[in-house]
Amino acid sequence: MSNAQPSRFTSSNKTTHERLTTTTVGLVALSDFRKRRAEVLEQQEKEARDALAATNVAPVPDRSNTATPTQASDHSEAEKQVKKNKKPRTRALLSFGDDEGAEDDGDVNPSATRADKKKKKNKAVTEPEPEPEQGGNKKPAGKVINASVAVVPRALTKAALRREAAERDALRKEFLLLQAAVKATEIAIPFVFYDGTNIPGGIVRVKKGDFVWVFLDKSRKVGADLGVGGEKTANVRREWARVGVDDLMLVRGTIIIPHHYEFYFFIMNKTLGPGNQRLFDYSAEAPPVKETERSPDPLSTPSKSGGNSLADLNALEGVNDDPTYTKVVDRRWYERNKHIYPASVWQEFDPEKDYQHEIRRDTGGNTFFFAK
Repeated sequence: MSNAQPSRFTSSNKTTHERLTTTTVGLVALSDFRKRRAEVLEQQEKEARDALAATNVAPVPDRSNTATPTQASDHSEAEKQVKKNKKPRTRALLSFGDDEGAEDDGDVNPSATRADKKKKKNKAVTEPEPEPEQGGNKKPAGKVINASVAVVPRALTKAALRREAAERDALRKEFLLLQAAVKATEIAIPFVFYDGTNIPGGIVRVKKGDFVWVFLDKSRKVGADLGVGGEKTANVRREWARVGVDDLMLVRGTIIIPHHYEFYFFIMNKTLGPGNQRLFDYSAEAPPVKETERSPDPLSTPSKSGGNSLADLNALEGVNDDPTYTKVVDRRWYERNKHIYPASVWQEFDPEKDYQHEIRRDTGGNTFFFAK
């Protein structure tokens, strides 16, 4: 029974392990075993190349660097390679369109021409997207970039930046012209000289852009012309000539206005004093220019008599105000009597102070019972 013939169902091709088993019986040295194994691997690769040459297939890669497959797996791989080489390849058409329906497997319909694809693309662009129905939760077909941003800012090009700069410059020039027109507007301020009693002083014409010291200088000239204080001294004009602007104070109500402030500051800010009354209640708008006041020639100069260039004093704003609300006081008199009412309640203007909620007190800290 030991000499029985091998079964016909047994494969005639032996694996590398079987060949090594039959050829390395009785070996003792490791070098002999390695030599026999190299010969078996070389013979097996030679048989595989011969088999592939018979079927006209490209040779398989060298198995010395990879694991040695079985003979059956070699035949199956060879058959797969032959079938793959015999598969007809379809030539892909060149297209420059953004066809969303094109697949990546390389199967392209040969009958589709470039004109058809271009027609489909134009149709997709011209056809509007269907609007979602009211009450529905349909989302737009296309992707919305930065959907969380309510307003997408436009790109600022050099032309847009120049245009915005020109608009800002035009607005700045317009504001400066309006400001200059307001500052050039004349107003009338009635006043009195105060030295414990109200001495009529008259009306001073100033511009809204003038400083307080300009008003005091004009009031000093009015006092010299009227001879205010003549009952106390014989030479009134000489006494007024000795009085400088720094020796005079402007008291508006109970607020001492510093010399360096412009009337324009109080007019534009609508500054309120005690009693919820504006310190200088004048308009912040420029008066309209009358046709008779416009000069046809901008280089022409008005006549010496003034003509239409000087407005009538009675037509100026503020000419009918209470003169006792504006007092011109000698600073030396104030220093001697600032502890006596009403000079004791006068205070210098502070732009950061709220005079509406102020509790009026005397020099001793006692609250006035008539204070609001």
